[in-house]
Order: sequence, then C-alpha cells, then structure tokens
Amino acid sequence: MARVYPYLNFQGQSEEAFTFYANIFGTQVTMLSRYSDMPAVGPGELPAEERDLVMHAALPILAGHVLMATDMLGSMGQVTRIGNNTTLCLDVDSTEEADRLYSALSEGGPEGSPMADMPWGAYWGVILDRFGIRWMVNHTPASITNAT
Repeated sequence: MARVYPYLNFQGQSEEAFTFYANIFGTQVTMLSRYSDMPAVGPGELPAEERDLVMHAALPILAGHVLMATDMLGSMGQVTRIGNNTTLCLDVDSTEEADRLYSALSEGGPEGSPMADMPWGAYWGVILDRFGIRWMVNHTPASITNAT
C-alpha cells in the first residue's frame, strides 16, 4: 500500500528530536538505524563522529501518520538548512511507479540522486523539484517488507 511520509533532516540531532517528539505525542520510536549499521556507501569510511548518527528513524504521531528522519553528513558536504530540512517521502508499490513519479517530479528541477537499488534493499531516489520542494521516492519489495 502506497504511503506518504514527512521526512525530517537534521544535523546530528535526529535522535534528540525524536525523543522530544515521542514525549509530546506519547509514542515511541519504532525504528532507528545508524550509519554504522549499513555497509559503506560512497567514497571511504565515515569519520568516527558520524558513524553513530541516525541513518533512518520512524516515529508514529497522529492518526496513523509516521514521521521519519535522518542525520545529514557534514563529511559528505551535507548541511541542513531551511529548504532541505523537510522532504516528502513517497513510498510506492512498484519500481515502475517509482520511476514514473521520479521522472515527472524531476522535470525542470535543479538537482537529484537518481533512482537506484540501495544497500538496505529499497529502490530509492531523491529530487528537488522546480518549485524547491524535496521529494524522496522509495519502493521496498514485498519480500523485504514482509520479512520484517
């Protein structure tokens, strides 16, 4: 079933922010993975101070909605600022739908990471559309989502 998630980007504060939000909403973080939990992606190892940062977190809030988050990596030139601190994550049912949405949303947009298979098992990409809105497009095969 396709869903939309607000995805929040932090500069090393994901865990602190989600602890704060969990208290406010009276819920608990349902998933938290760190960069050190994944095989190395990109050039070289992460610096020691970034290895335990949050790669992905999920927190249920209201009416079945789930906030997601990540810590951006300074070592990769990522800097959180107004404009890139919130992303809409489209979790879709097929790679074809992921490709269709990515292609349509990226038309006229200035930047993006193309759709590709990721080490965590998803087919994933991110774009900034021509209106300055960040979109993450994600498809996780049923064989992976059913295994969890």
